[in-house]
Amino acid sequence: VKFFSWVGTMWRGKMTLPTPMLFVLGAMSIFLLGGLSGPINATVATNLHLHDTYFIVGHFHATMFGGYVFPFVAAIYYWFPKATGRMYNEKLGKLHFWIMLPAFYIQSLGQMQVGLLGMRRRIAEYDPALGIEATQLWITIAGYLIGFAMIIFIINLVYSARRGEVAASNPWRSRSPEWL
Repeated sequence: VKFFSWVGTMWRGKMTLPTPMLFVLGAMSIFLLGGLSGPINATVATNLHLHDTYFIVGHFHATMFGGYVFPFVAAIYYWFPKATGRMYNEKLGKLHFWIMLPAFYIQSLGQMQVGLLGMRRRIAEYDPALGIEATQLWITIAGYLIGFAMIIFIINLVYSARRGEVAASNPWRSRSPEWL
C-alpha cells in the first residue's frame, strides 16, 4: 500500500532529480525489495529453510535502509538549505548516492543469496563447502563502499555548512508552506 501511494503521488508529476529526490527514489526501490522479500519469510515451508540465515539479514537491511536510512539522508539534504542557509554540494551529493545505492544492492542481495544457500547468521566461521567466499567478499566490499559514501556525505555537509553557496529562500521551487 505504501509503495503504490508513493507511486501515485509522483504520477504525472514534473519531477526533477536533485540529490534528495534520488535518495527518495532509492528508498522506494529498496523498500520494495524489503517488502517483496518479507512474505517469503511468513510461510512455514520457506521459513523452515530461511529462519536464522543471512537471507533474514538481507531482508532486514533492505527494510531498514529503504524505510529509514535512505529517507533520513534525503531529508537531511532536502532541509539542509533551510537549516544552514547554504546549499550542499550537488556533485558530492550525487556521488554519495551513486556509490551508496549500487553498493547497498550488492550487499543486501548478496546476503539474501548466501542465506538461500544455507549460510547461518551469528556464526564466526562458515563451512567452506557452501562456496560463498566470493559472494562474502563482495558483501564486505559493498559494506565498505557504503561507509565510504557516508564519509562523503559528512564531508559534504561540513564543507557546505561552512563554505557552501548561499541558498535561495526556496531552492526547490516548492509551493508548500514551509518554503513559501
